[in-house]
Amino acid sequence: MRNDSLSKYISLILRHHPEIADVTLDSHGWAKVSDLIAGINKTRHIDMAMLEEIVANDKKGRYSFSEDKKYIRANQGHSINVDVELEECEPPEILYHGTGEKFTKSINAEGLNSGTRLYVHLSGDYDTAVKVGRRHGKPVVYVVKSGEMFREGYKFFRSVNGVWLTKEVPVNYLAD
Repeated sequence: MRNDSLSKYISLILRHHPEIADVTLDSHGWAKVSDLIAGINKTRHIDMAMLEEIVANDKKGRYSFSEDKKYIRANQGHSINVDVELEECEPPEILYHGTGEKFTKSINAEGLNSGTRLYVHLSGDYDTAVKVGRRHGKPVVYVVKSGEMFREGYKFFRSVNGVWLTKEVPVNYLAD
């Protein structure tokens, strides 16, 4: 349970508010591990072994270390402008977006947009989309015609933890 709380705090720091731990992210989202540990230790306890355990066991694969483990970053989900060096790739024909029922009116009118994040997050499987949707209340899953979007010029990326990303999904690419 303690590691879950620390993992969420690390996510907050590396994806949204590095300043709360006096951490600086480079243009690719990397932070010095030593700075992250020092910043977290101002209010909570963490050491390198705990950080390695969090990264290794995070079910969502949120984080990556550099090869020498001197740097760490969140793999995606940023609300701050960083380039996590995603490679453009062709998506499968269909992807899924899980959300809460309370957002359907807006999505049905405007499509999917990234909101405060850099990208819209899409899942390769229905069950994952349902789990994501549950975080926002009663889950609703949208089917995204990603193959059609790609052929019509929309760019897709896949993060190292398997999340599909795109800038937007207009309403006409949402299937029933």
